[in-house]
Amino acid sequence: MPEEVKILVLLLLVAIVASLGKAMFHMSSGAEQSAKTVQALSWRIGLSLALFLILMAGAYLHLISPHGAP
Repeated sequence: MPEEVKILVLLLLVAIVASLGKAMFHMSSGAEQSAKTVQALSWRIGLSLALFLILMAGAYLHLISPHGAP
């Protein structure tokens, strides 16, 4: 797997976890923060979808070689 793809996947994973942490913070802050919670969770969904599409494109273009159990 090329280094650029590894870095991109790692950055997306960090962004997903950060968005989830932000949503948890806003959720625990109180009911008045519900709009910010929804926004953070929406970002997480979008980032997760982007990561999935990048991994699928990488497998299709043979940048990533998927392997499973024999």
